[in-house]
Amino acid sequence: MYPNPSTVLPLPPRPNLEQYKTLAKDLVKACRSGDPSAMREWAARWIEALMRLQGPSLTPVLRTWIERQLDQLEEFTRTKLSGPSPAGSKCALASAQFVIARAHGFKGWPKFARHIEALSAVASPISQFETAASAIVTGDVLSLRRLLRENPELIRARSTREHRITLLHYVGANGFEGYRQQCPKNAVEIARVLLDAGAEVDAVPKGPVGRGTPLGMVATSIHTERAGVQIQLLEALLEYGASVDGAPSGWNPLLAALHNDRPQAARFLASRGARLDLEGAAGVGRLDVVKSFFDETGALKAGATRDQLQSGFKWACEYGNKSVAEFLLDKGADLRAGENTRQTALHLAAHRGQLEIIKWLLKQGAPLEAMNVYGGTVLGQAVWSAANGDPSVDFVPVIQLLVDAGANVDAYPGLKQRVDELLGRHAED
Repeated sequence: MYPNPSTVLPLPPRPNLEQYKTLAKDLVKACRSGDPSAMREWAARWIEALMRLQGPSLTPVLRTWIERQLDQLEEFTRTKLSGPSPAGSKCALASAQFVIARAHGFKGWPKFARHIEALSAVASPISQFETAASAIVTGDVLSLRRLLRENPELIRARSTREHRITLLHYVGANGFEGYRQQCPKNAVEIARVLLDAGAEVDAVPKGPVGRGTPLGMVATSIHTERAGVQIQLLEALLEYGASVDGAPSGWNPLLAALHNDRPQAARFLASRGARLDLEGAAGVGRLDVVKSFFDETGALKAGATRDQLQSGFKWACEYGNKSVAEFLLDKGADLRAGENTRQTALHLAAHRGQLEIIKWLLKQGAPLEAMNVYGGTVLGQAVWSAANGDPSVDFVPVIQLLVDAGANVDAYPGLKQRVDELLGRHAED
């Protein structure tokens, strides 16, 4: 259901329940007006107002992030108000209130209203939790220490939003409240303050949004990696007793790191004794462990699966583990796996700029014009990654290699122009 925890809209600094009631009534009026553009205009006005109210905290990144929510918000609004509400009427006030509550990350209007009312009291547990969460993501150690000193129970509190996470989860800068997904340079100090205060090191969310521990959040976070503190945070969490394999009922942090383009974290967790299945061993380049999942005839042993073999092959290609990729291709990995449904091994190798593996895959017959789940060819993936991927990777040689190999530069509108721009700029440099 929209929104997912990472796309909820931020609250204004001083939210007012009466103003939200008026906002809901305005949405009902827009719905009943018959104007097909009225609900989008309502959503745009709300988002613009939220941005104005952020004041000095509205960074260019945050503004862009909020603006991106408009299309989803409009679609969700139309869906919820176009049909009859539980009370039986279209464009119902209850439906409008539900839209607002959900957009801010709450199950419904009653929980949202209680949250807003509690924020008006500075000393309320909810207000203190929200202030502490903001202190964590901005690196405000003094405010965080003061809050924990004034209310020691805060360290065991959970968010009233649907995800029900703890304060320690916010150190991961990942998965919850996209506007709070930022990692300060002193994140390790912040984490130690929370852990010294008694934070549950392997806590998991209590809502229907996953079972990731704080260690898992850190391991899968692009923000902790870009801030240069990801490994130090993982070390600190392990020092305080975090499970390297995550919660028993949760997801595996090492595999999650591979799935989320965080190979450095995956390799670190492997070095600290994380459990390795066939997929994980392939992803971190442990050929010796990969081989242990096959018997003397070359068949998979009990417990290892074809899906693990195939996923491991793709991670090996993406993360530069050529010897593992060669071994798994010999064991039956499919070069076309992921076509149209996810990503092929060649797409992933291009995404990470793995030039030698791309050459090898092409020699093995990997499909150059296969489409990924987003409708992009391998060349299209490389062009996208040049703009959005790892800034330390030089994608020009990858793009030139794919063009020289016969990649269709006219696969879809705009691709050739972007290829020409990248190659032309490189030639000028």
